[in-house]
Amino acid sequence: MTMTEAETRNSDIPQSEHITRTLAPPINDLQGAYGAVQRLRERLQTAVRGRDEVIELIIIALLSDGHILLEDFPGSGKTTLAKALGDCIVDDRPDDHIVTFRRIQFTPDLLPSDVTGTTVFDPNTNKFFFRPGPIFAHVVLADEINRTSPKVQAAMLEAMAEKQSTVDNRTRKLDELFFVIATQNPLDLAGTFPLPSAQLDRFLFKIRMKHIPREAELEVLASAKARKAGAGRDLPRVTRTEIIDARVVIENQIHVVAEVRECLVDIAEKTRSDERILQGASTRSLVLMIPALQARALSRMRDYVSAEDVEALAPLVFGHRLELAPGSETTESVVRGCLVQPLEKLSRSTMRK
Repeated sequence: MTMTEAETRNSDIPQSEHITRTLAPPINDLQGAYGAVQRLRERLQTAVRGRDEVIELIIIALLSDGHILLEDFPGSGKTTLAKALGDCIVDDRPDDHIVTFRRIQFTPDLLPSDVTGTTVFDPNTNKFFFRPGPIFAHVVLADEINRTSPKVQAAMLEAMAEKQSTVDNRTRKLDELFFVIATQNPLDLAGTFPLPSAQLDRFLFKIRMKHIPREAELEVLASAKARKAGAGRDLPRVTRTEIIDARVVIENQIHVVAEVRECLVDIAEKTRSDERILQGASTRSLVLMIPALQARALSRMRDYVSAEDVEALAPLVFGHRLELAPGSETTESVVRGCLVQPLEKLSRSTMRK
């Protein structure tokens, strides 16, 4: 007797853990949501050393229903980090036929159907059936996304923006948890297709990963054998439902005062009127930033968004959306320059309260 697809997906999960996590009570308060953050953080930090800041941002993006673009050289741990995130999540709805993690290796000869899926004819039943592509997963790693053609890149747009995929004039919903981690190599330009502005705007964060510190690199070498053997696999995971519940809690219980929203609009207006910037921040970026600020506040055990959250996330949210004029400074310095006055105004208004 063979296992079903759902049983195969969950065969590596200890039975006691699977039952505990499946029957766990729903998350309905900030304490429960923070507990989910802690479990994600502990497992990821055990699997990937020296990347605590990136791990924090990935958790924020996951809980704020955004997507993330990692830019770094090969061998820096991007794929390992994405796989570790997929391993953190337990699918407590195995009957939905959605797998937890899928990797798409983008190449120049990739076709849109290789991403979204295709309709296949079954000669035994004389019927057509849909074979879903790797995009039908909770966590999707789009590895080297800039190595494929714009036609294939466009196949990701609908999924990232609408959480749906249209194949043969039929639209199919993706899972509510659907989360994309895309990677690209900034140094290897041969055979690459730069991501268009429309697609970059779908990513909540663009993170330029750097070399990890010496101490962390030594720790990576020393713990390689333990991690290969599955270090951290005994740590508690997070179910899909808990992540969805945490998103609802963050949206409803983390307070965002009107002054924060005014600050974001002021920053956007600064980017649009700055002579060094040809294309300023989009309205979509402001909409996406609100839940990101709320998720960061939760990770700091606060029930309100502060100016500190805005200052920390603004360069990551706005940087890849701006098009600078020739000869301008770095994107980060330009963004931070646009932050000064709006943040001062926000700080003064919140201090009065």
